[in-house]
Amino acid sequence: MTLKDRLKAEIAANGPISVADYMARCLFDPEEGYYETRPSLGEDGDFITAPLVSQMFGELIGLWAAETWVRLGRPARVLLVEMGPGDGTLMSDALRAARLAPDFLAAAELWLIEPSGPLRSLQQSALAGASLAPGWSPDLDAVPHGAPLILIANELLDCLPARQFLRVGEAWAERMVGLDDAGDLAFGLKPATRPTGAPADLEPGLIWELSPSQQALGAEVGERIAAAGGAALFIDYGRADPEPGDTLQALRRHTKVDPLGEPGAADLTVWADFPSFLGAARESGAETALMEQGTFLRRLGVEHRARALAAARPDREETLIRQLSRLVDAEHMGALFKAAAIWSKGADRPPGFEAEESA
Repeated sequence: MTLKDRLKAEIAANGPISVADYMARCLFDPEEGYYETRPSLGEDGDFITAPLVSQMFGELIGLWAAETWVRLGRPARVLLVEMGPGDGTLMSDALRAARLAPDFLAAAELWLIEPSGPLRSLQQSALAGASLAPGWSPDLDAVPHGAPLILIANELLDCLPARQFLRVGEAWAERMVGLDDAGDLAFGLKPATRPTGAPADLEPGLIWELSPSQQALGAEVGERIAAAGGAALFIDYGRADPEPGDTLQALRRHTKVDPLGEPGAADLTVWADFPSFLGAARESGAETALMEQGTFLRRLGVEHRARALAAARPDREETLIRQLSRLVDAEHMGALFKAAAIWSKGADRPPGFEAEESA
């Protein structure tokens, strides 16, 4: 029985499920969930991430981590953690660049948080022979305590499920996944109360998304960093200010497909809700900042790195220009993607976030 058949049978027996529950099943079902069975990254896969656009991205993140360690006071032991490491490309590039800071590598203990078996295998291959041997953990709480944390996560928040609400006249409803008259999966509505953070005068028909999973992660990271010290960097596409919008999408072969069409066969995502995510981190005792990815990478010196690579390989100059544009220009990833920092109160601001930005 396929995941779709199982979902239909469960809904027929127990009633509609929330969009968040549907996302979780499509992504993490042990038998047919997308990340559990068939994640496909890269130009020939379902989607491409910044580390796969250019080595410059991961290299700069590696130097960011090393400089963050310096600003933490060069602790003798530091936990270098990546959540959702994809195929391992980002960390591979980061560790290669971090060879410029051997003292940092000597102090760092590498942990990868990855529940997906297929992706763990890719990460193991990518990091074979790397400067640090990784350990794997199912979640942040299982990563050893007792040392400051330098945490990196690229395109993780977008796969944390969100619920969807909308105004219907003067009332509120939650968008659910149920069955139509023919017995196929279909969106429907269930009466609900106004979700936290949603404006009371939201225009009828507009969707308001709420991700308890993103908020819970923000609280957990904020609490861990407030207690142990350190800094976290989350990069993802999403909103900088609270606003309505239906951002649920399913991607297959770089093409948007019906989210209800083939559960488990496509990557299902929503925008990162940075206001709620960072708000939860602040409530847990940490400090935060947020800026566009293009601004962040420029502050880290991505344009200088591109010129250096082009000087070493003139035959690749046009390719490097295209890669740089894709990472930093507003019409590509530069504006929709945001860089968010979380750090312990009283510590130096992390690299790239020295000037005040929205949080």
